[in-house]
Amino acid sequence: MKPVIVYCYDAYCNWCYGFSPVMEQIAKDFTDKAQFEVLSGGMILPESPKPISVMADYFVNNCATVSAHTGAAFGEDFLWHIKNPELSDWFPNSEKPAIALCIFKDYHPDRQVAFAADLQYALQYEGRDLCDNEAYRHLLEKYTIPADEFYTLLNDPSYKEKAYHEFSVCRRLQITGYPAVLLQVNESKFMMLSSGYTTYELLRERILNALQGSQA
Repeated sequence: MKPVIVYCYDAYCNWCYGFSPVMEQIAKDFTDKAQFEVLSGGMILPESPKPISVMADYFVNNCATVSAHTGAAFGEDFLWHIKNPELSDWFPNSEKPAIALCIFKDYHPDRQVAFAADLQYALQYEGRDLCDNEAYRHLLEKYTIPADEFYTLLNDPSYKEKAYHEFSVCRRLQITGYPAVLLQVNESKFMMLSSGYTTYELLRERILNALQGSQA
């Protein structure tokens, strides 16, 4: 059995969006040496819906910092919502994209990293509202997932349960910030490889060392 590299992320996390190219390249580099599991962290889970205005200033400042450090480009449609929060109809919530990821894993378990990156791009570049069911339709076509099946499962309580299980796993792994990458050594032991944005070169070196150590 291949070692498992666990990527903890959230679709609404700006740093995860900036980290996407790094993680996608890592997934390509190590596809023959490891399995990849993406877990949603549940970064934004309000007890009752909260408008984007509650966190707009945070997003504006964070996006500028992420762009400066990573070169990531945030789309004008996304930026419009965080710069004009009083006009936006967004109520951010990490739940639905997490459920969508759980569904996607059943169809394409070997393409989890790519799908997570696509979710982030849909939100943070294309400006799609991930709380809106229609935000996922273009990805269903891309990954040849039957739309009627997907939308049935999107409302299936069992997939909501799976999403919340992922949130709890991230808490048990003591993930305090995203993105985070770990190597699962055995059923109960995980090795932290990176917490927060990490360059491709550094993460690749850490994975190589960790894989060598786990095989020793």
